[in-house]
Amino acid sequence: GSGRASARETAMRVAAGAIARKVLGDDLVIQGALVGMGEMEIDPANWDWAEVDNNPFFCPDALLAKTFEEYLDAIRKNGSSVGATIEVHATGVPAGWGAPIYSKLDADLARGMMSINAVKGVEIGVGMGVARLTGEDNADEMRMEEGEPRFLSNNAGGILGGLSTGQDIVCRFAVKPTSSIVTPRRTVDVDGNDTEISTTGRHDPCVGIRAVPIGEAMMACVLADHMLRHRAQCG
Repeated sequence: GSGRASARETAMRVAAGAIARKVLGDDLVIQGALVGMGEMEIDPANWDWAEVDNNPFFCPDALLAKTFEEYLDAIRKNGSSVGATIEVHATGVPAGWGAPIYSKLDADLARGMMSINAVKGVEIGVGMGVARLTGEDNADEMRMEEGEPRFLSNNAGGILGGLSTGQDIVCRFAVKPTSSIVTPRRTVDVDGNDTEISTTGRHDPCVGIRAVPIGEAMMACVLADHMLRHRAQCG
């Protein structure tokens, strides 16, 4: 894309995210990773945050990162493209940020992620997976530990009723495959005639890879907004 559809537009988001992280402080940690590409997804058992910076895919699964390289090279040689799934975690968010109705934390977070170019879907916590759960399975039960209430799971992704719970905030978003591909696709021209279009020249076979730091930045910006709002309301 070009102009406002270009990924260059996201440079300002990353810059703003860097400032937002300063506002949030060092105790609140935001980390993102590419957890799926095409039909391949990482094995949660192999998740290692230390691996994210050790490969060009921001992938926390060292074994799958090697497979991604071969897979993406084949996609590129075929002149095609593929989508990706990005997951962003925020650790150290206090309980109580957000609002119960008109400025829910999860709603603002979803809006922030959906505003990123090429993003077509957003999930918080288990997300769409809740449709397959029962009430018993979905409930994040609690117990007292060392004099404080603790959740036994985090299906809600750290947000309940529009407010942060104190658990990790977990957000996942889907990035579509870029439409700039060599393979001819059917379309119509400005005169209404049937035709085909093919994009030549350089293009990214998976723009989702570049979305990891952008997702982190949007998480930081949304959380900084809610931190300042909470401070104004509660002191």
